[in-house]
Amino acid sequence: MTDFDLSTIRNIGIMAHIDAGKTTTTERMLYYTGFLHKMGEVHDGNTFTDWMEQERERGITITSATVTCYWKRHQINIIDTPGHVDFTAEVERSLRILDGAIGIFCGVGGVEPQSETVWHQADRYKIPRLAFINKLDRVGSDFDHVVEMIQDRLTRYALPVQLPIGKEEKFLGIIDLISMQAYYYDQNTLGFTFRTESIPEDLLGQAEQARELLIECVSEFNDELLSLYIEGDEIPEELIRIAIRKGTIDNLFVPVLCGSSLKNIGVQLLIDAIISFLPSPLDMGSVTGYEKVTHEEIKVFPDPSEKFAALAFKVQIDKFVGKLIYIRVYSGSIKKGESFWNHTNDKRERVARILQMHSNKKNDIEELHAGDIGALVGPKFTITGDTITSPDLPLLLSKMNFPDAVISIAIEPKTKADLEVLTEALTRFEEEDPTFHVHQDSDTGQTLLSGMGELHLEIIIDRLMREFNVKPNVGKPQVAYKETITTTAVMEEQFVREVNGKGNFAGVKLRITPLRENQLRDEKRNLFENLIDSSIIPEEFWTAIEESVINALNDGPLINSTVERVKVSLIGGMFNPVESTEAAFRIATSMCVGKALREANPAIMEPIMLLTVITHEDFVGDVISDINSKRGKIDIIRIQNEHLQEIVAEVPMSELFGYATRVRSISQGRVVYTLEFKKYEIVPLAVQLNILKRIRGY
Repeated sequence: MTDFDLSTIRNIGIMAHIDAGKTTTTERMLYYTGFLHKMGEVHDGNTFTDWMEQERERGITITSATVTCYWKRHQINIIDTPGHVDFTAEVERSLRILDGAIGIFCGVGGVEPQSETVWHQADRYKIPRLAFINKLDRVGSDFDHVVEMIQDRLTRYALPVQLPIGKEEKFLGIIDLISMQAYYYDQNTLGFTFRTESIPEDLLGQAEQARELLIECVSEFNDELLSLYIEGDEIPEELIRIAIRKGTIDNLFVPVLCGSSLKNIGVQLLIDAIISFLPSPLDMGSVTGYEKVTHEEIKVFPDPSEKFAALAFKVQIDKFVGKLIYIRVYSGSIKKGESFWNHTNDKRERVARILQMHSNKKNDIEELHAGDIGALVGPKFTITGDTITSPDLPLLLSKMNFPDAVISIAIEPKTKADLEVLTEALTRFEEEDPTFHVHQDSDTGQTLLSGMGELHLEIIIDRLMREFNVKPNVGKPQVAYKETITTTAVMEEQFVREVNGKGNFAGVKLRITPLRENQLRDEKRNLFENLIDSSIIPEEFWTAIEESVINALNDGPLINSTVERVKVSLIGGMFNPVESTEAAFRIATSMCVGKALREANPAIMEPIMLLTVITHEDFVGDVISDINSKRGKIDIIRIQNEHLQEIVAEVPMSELFGYATRVRSISQGRVVYTLEFKKYEIVPLAVQLNILKRIRGY
């Protein structure tokens, strides 16, 4: 196998709800492929991909880990992603650059809330997937029920290609419906060796029926198979695999596999399925980018001989080598010592080292080719989402979009000596994590940290103490509010002032209009339109006016928060050929926007969370009543299994502090819940008055 054989490369991600078994499955894959000589366990805190101290202590994945292994002359680049919604950015940026993914589902819990979230994230990027139903050895596991949940909630295209032999503590092995063989794994070798036998007599009828359904479904993806199926002829195994592969890559079929990673059952067949069914970079074909100036479409093909084009999808600050830029190469190649052009910020940078990453371990390599994932050392100005290319390829790839921060805490150093270290540390964390933001409160002067949830910010504070030895004073969590307007307003403003004996003059007339969220495009928060011609204000001042409008919307009239869902139209103005300056137009525009916002009935917006609660049927009424008392709106109530029900509701973030204690008290501890950001919504008037009283002291 050579580096240039793109057909043998698989770039895949492992995604699922927290505690579905992602890291355990990854650990087995690394062991069976020979990358690891000893398996670690999540409960022992010694797994390879969970390398952060916080991950090992808490038994959760916080940062996505990249690792490369080899299986049957194929290279598999694996990214193990977090399952907790607070770290959704890690999943988002991983999915953006992957060719395929494995959705792992607990055999007991089935399709859990975060499973749905990450599955729909993958839908957005049209990523081919496998489904692996894990933990079939656990009490209460039900393979058929989980398949039904996948078909009902995620995709109607999912169908088993394997069946379990036995269930719960009697789960013994797997029936492969393609080869019609039964697989049994030797626990004395930790599942490394296995034997194949004929399918047990009592399961043969069920297996034949399931295989018939499978072949009927995938026959539409291969004409030869369809012809053999109609004629009733024997169908070769390889033809079935080809058809399944075609349907999977086209996102028209999801193979469902099964096993128990902890009990070392079924993981080798899962690795085989990655090779057989998930796409190589060649199968995914070209990626569409845009010419930087003309915005014309440019097709980028996975060919090492083409011009270099890659996407920076992650930044990590390493204490030994400094800034690591993780990239996915889409075309061409880049060598150590070469330079590239960052078309997002128009900077030329040089590559000092190229690393193949194995979790937090690093291997120096000389070159990255199309289809590869690796890390660069040397670039100082490249950040997450930047497009980097050969200097003569003016290309921009589509950027990644990350959710808004919904919670903030105030932070301050305990001593002056800590201030410089704290500032440097927060700058590093902000570079690494696009959902983490640091800003100053314009009224109090406090430093505020904003993130995706309480756990997200808790990990940040923990890292400050461990990695930088800074123990700051931390305030209580606060909701990250935003502002908008509810009516249209037209405002005119002039700036006339003499500075150092020279006149400064500018006049602008603006109309601001409220927008609904669905009226925004390209993930923009606001819209600006210019409705004048150069006879009213010369073109040389237009850019300054637009930039001033955007900056002015960062400071709302009520609580100095960001203003969103506003369209600002430049509808008039005045200029003086002698005294008009760019600075004068910036000041006039800023003043005009501020006055217009105050005239347009400003309102506060609050983050609305999607709350999913899974609890015993005996407590459903109490949970619903509690949600209603928190200004919540029930979306769905559905049966999870025989005794559990799932409640999905939209609840304001401000009502959910301390919810863990409350819901566990209501349900006697028999509950699982998740929170996920859904949208921003205008708060009721009474709530707005309370917010203003608290913040402004009205």
